[in-house]
Amino acid sequence: MRLQYGHELLDELRDIAVSAAREAAELAHAGRREGVSVAGTKSSASDVVTEMDRRSEALLVDRILSARPDDGLLGEEGADHVGETGIRWVLDPIDGTVNYLYGNPSWAVSVAAEIDGVTVVGVVAAPALCETYVAVQGRGAWLHDEHGTHRLRVNDPVDLPAALVATGFGYTVERRLAQARVVQQVVPRVRDIRRGGACSIDLCFLAAGRLDGYYERGPHAWDLAAGGLIAQEAGARIEGLHGAPAGEELIIAAGPHLFGALHDLLAAADAASDRA
Repeated sequence: MRLQYGHELLDELRDIAVSAAREAAELAHAGRREGVSVAGTKSSASDVVTEMDRRSEALLVDRILSARPDDGLLGEEGADHVGETGIRWVLDPIDGTVNYLYGNPSWAVSVAAEIDGVTVVGVVAAPALCETYVAVQGRGAWLHDEHGTHRLRVNDPVDLPAALVATGFGYTVERRLAQARVVQQVVPRVRDIRRGGACSIDLCFLAAGRLDGYYERGPHAWDLAAGGLIAQEAGARIEGLHGAPAGEELIIAAGPHLFGALHDLLAAADAASDRA
């Protein structure tokens, strides 16, 4: 059963996403105060998963399927449910797990809703920062914090030499060496480089004007979905190289004025390659 969607459905999806993300974020935040240990590893010894990643995802799945049992799900820690409505929820129960493990506040719970493959709702809840970012397709992006609710807008125009650009690194030695090579070519051309450790937060910081650009090779759908919509609704252009969709090969995100110059710099640096 495919759904036609309008404001009422988008409102419903947004409200479910906000409620579930905030509840999972508070669960993880409380668990962090009680102490965290590594429950396992994935692609490498540095790619860790905590028991709270799994508990957070289980809570998200329960809350979403309780509200909308016929929808699909994709989660970082294994949730994979084929739905019947054309709606799929894309979940990152803790984005920035290493930050979470060490008590660095740059981690978040990320929840996105897609309709027929198009992201229409994105929520990134960062409880250690006391911030929740929310976007609905066509309605803009918003930050909810201790001081109220704020409309988000990317910095634009910004020229490349004045740009503060964030990036991230993968978990294998080969990819990290390749990404270090790219950074070596990027850093002389921009104001500075930042490495925050959570893709969703980097995209939200871009939306909030705390960064001017962001690029990374390797993020998955659950890393990009919610933060990507938030950045887009704040005015960012988000693509891969040469007009390809943003994805695991490469994501480039920046305001419209900066995007072309950052893209060309990354293309010349062969940023979509694992060549060291």
